[in-house]
Amino acid sequence: MNSDIQGALHGIRVIDLTRILAGPFCTMNLGDMGAGIIKIEQPGRGDDTRSWGPPFAGGEAAYFLGINRNKRSVTLNLKDERGREILRKLLAGADVLIENFKPGQMDGWGFTRAWMEENAPQAVHCSITGYGDKGPKGGMPGYDFLLQAESGLMSITGEKDGGPTKLGVAIVDVCTGQYAAMTILAALQARHRTGKGQRIDLSLFNTSLSMLINVASNHLIGGGRPGRFGNGHPNVVPYADYPCAEGEIALAVGNDLQFGKFAGLVGHPEWAADDRFKTNAGRVTNRDKLDPLIIDALTARSAEDWMALFEAGGIPCSKVNAVDESLASAQAIANDMVVEMDHPTAGPIRALGIPYGFSDTPAGVQSPPPVLGADTDDVLAELAELSAGEIAALREDGVV
Repeated sequence: MNSDIQGALHGIRVIDLTRILAGPFCTMNLGDMGAGIIKIEQPGRGDDTRSWGPPFAGGEAAYFLGINRNKRSVTLNLKDERGREILRKLLAGADVLIENFKPGQMDGWGFTRAWMEENAPQAVHCSITGYGDKGPKGGMPGYDFLLQAESGLMSITGEKDGGPTKLGVAIVDVCTGQYAAMTILAALQARHRTGKGQRIDLSLFNTSLSMLINVASNHLIGGGRPGRFGNGHPNVVPYADYPCAEGEIALAVGNDLQFGKFAGLVGHPEWAADDRFKTNAGRVTNRDKLDPLIIDALTARSAEDWMALFEAGGIPCSKVNAVDESLASAQAIANDMVVEMDHPTAGPIRALGIPYGFSDTPAGVQSPPPVLGADTDDVLAELAELSAGEIAALREDGVV
């Protein structure tokens, strides 16, 4: 950890009213890039994910520890008017407000768009909801698993003859967090031109539909109902995992030239001249004929042997790893994708590294995930200009 890092967002102050995954993942990324993140949490309880375990380390759930570094934690009861008054003071000097309350909650507390424009015109307000505030589900809460089902993502995931399957991580939440970070940065850039912040509205529902990408385009242009292809690709063949004599290998043969090389390497150069297989369109149409031939050919050697041969021949391929294998791989180590932090209660912990790099304003881990309310006194004294006595009285009343 390096507390002296001045990243690309150094000097940007973010008031984070989010919890669970999408919002905290967004603000962790902003914090990795140097923004100052003030995480507002409910007194005595905090972010729900603090208790989402096991596993735990020093009383903190691994889930929480994985998405909340580079933040300061302030406990604040926003149901109390005194808590809302403190939030008003914090927003007066903030660059970003991000929250994931139900539509109308912030308005009900008095933080309307009109209030923001009058009292915090510089602030970018990012709101994350389940469905937005329009339509038959407007105002309803959203949950990643349900959105994977509702959007059709589950219907295209899983074995061809099996049932719909969700991804192993909460991918709709993750992508919504990435959209949030991207749009916040765009709004901050626009502020240089307009001189003021603006409101950003994101919903898990819209994110989940946007994630359909080429599958949605296939349907909207070609018609028909997209189905499941297991680990295969709807538009590219061969692009899947295949069993070998020992182990399993994933192949991504993306064009006809690569397929010709691949066919030669597996001992069947005639495939590249076969009218059924010589073009990608033909291979997609005839995948049920080609895949058994590939499986039969690959059972002649181990996955390790094929990997060496294919990599030397320029054929994109990979071993099918378990999570522990991928995180311990030489490539993960070389790319610093696992980092160590010293946590005040958990001690030394390991976490995922930062997946991007800046040449001049490096991203980095400046502080571990905070203990609940650890920074309340410092932040309220510094930014809300409250005395130690005032803070103590608020704490006694359950406001902080």
